[in-house]
Amino acid sequence: MRHKRAGKKLNRNATHRLALYRNLTMALIQHERIITTLPKAKAVRPFVEKLITLARKNTLHARRLVAARLGPASDAEVKPQKDDEGDADRRTVLQKPFSEIAPRYVDRPGGYTRILKRHQVRLGDAGATAYLELLKAGEVRGRAKPAYSAPAPAPTVQEQPAPTEEPPAPDATGQAPTESDQPQPSGDEHPPANSPA
Repeated sequence: MRHKRAGKKLNRNATHRLALYRNLTMALIQHERIITTLPKAKAVRPFVEKLITLARKNTLHARRLVAARLGPASDAEVKPQKDDEGDADRRTVLQKPFSEIAPRYVDRPGGYTRILKRHQVRLGDAGATAYLELLKAGEVRGRAKPAYSAPAPAPTVQEQPAPTEEPPAPDATGQAPTESDQPQPSGDEHPPANSPA
């Protein structure tokens, strides 16, 4: 039993798992949206959100803690080469959370990332895939819940008045039908219960 064992193993030992978390985190910081498997996205989300919470403090100690958690590859550039989307971004992966990402979430108490399931599966083994993305400024992670409204009142039962007998409508001749005009049931269709058949 895994009592008090937080996190997922992801079929990796501790150092391999830490390297996976660091690589996914650095890719997320660089691109702000990545595609990965659903279990990996769920496992790396707390790692990323704790780093952003540290970056919100914006102190020297917080920078050193983030650098220690990201490891030596935190000196990589965010976007080393110019492409169609714009100029190269020469900031390091360590600088971007403090200068751009953390100021977005100053008033937000956690929940900086979103996981969106994809309907496409991984081609090799049909593993479920998902988007892991950083929220934009002012965006909400979950679906908006409707405002609370009072429950509907309980239905009330109204007593129906007893139906009153109306005189029968007149027929084509203009006279109301009498009881003798209405067909009488014959006695042999339903014999009385007491008489022998």
